[in-house]
Amino acid sequence: MKKVLESQELLLFLFNNFNYSHKKIKSLLKNNCILVDDKIVTQYNYLLKKGQTVKINKYNRPKDIDIIYEDKDIIVVDKPYNMLTISDGKHNTTLYNLVSNYVKKDNKKNKIFIIHRLDKDTSGLVIFAKNEKIKKLYQANWHNFTRKYIAIVVGKTKNYGVLKNYLKENSNHYVYVSDKGDIAITEYKKIKENDQYTWLDINIKTGKKNQIRVQLAYNETPILGDIKYGKSKYKRLCLHAYELIITNPLTNKQMIFKSNMKAF
Repeated sequence: MKKVLESQELLLFLFNNFNYSHKKIKSLLKNNCILVDDKIVTQYNYLLKKGQTVKINKYNRPKDIDIIYEDKDIIVVDKPYNMLTISDGKHNTTLYNLVSNYVKKDNKKNKIFIIHRLDKDTSGLVIFAKNEKIKKLYQANWHNFTRKYIAIVVGKTKNYGVLKNYLKENSNHYVYVSDKGDIAITEYKKIKENDQYTWLDINIKTGKKNQIRVQLAYNETPILGDIKYGKSKYKRLCLHAYELIITNPLTNKQMIFKSNMKAF
């Protein structure tokens, strides 16, 4: 990674700061390998500003997938809302298919493995493994990782709260609070509020299906846009997985991933 010290065109900066030929640099630009402030830039005459950072990623990043991070073991992707993580048998366009097609461009034998998933209507960070061993290692340690969300709920909440409920799922895939079932624990902290809505910073301690949506609806503060559990209409479900803090099980190194979050 190199920091821009003065305003100049991207091609000139790359030639002066990285040990590549003009031909190689143009190839890197064409193949989406140049990132300016972690965003793909393909224009050779893009005007850099002082203070920006430029780096070269050896992986050819596609335009239809927002890849936050990639190495030889994992890929971290920012999933858009209204997209399934994995197929339900009814939809062809899934995050899994997009990422799978991406890794197969280098080698048709390449595979990806699901470590965890998000609801179709929830946006945010999803991690895929590049082999089954890594998948199992991450899943075995998943309960130790920090998973943060931001949500807008209908109504007002306390400044801080911990929701603990037992959840069950019926035959129609509807999750509900019960006296028995799987324990779900969700922490929240108020960010701000107005007369109608409250913005929450959420940290889940368990990873049960639909747990944030179900627990907040049971708390009488359903997520804005949650038609299934809250009956609240909006252009989308206002729930976004914005941060993952994990420990690499191979190196024991902490890794922090943050989504380039857009407004709801």
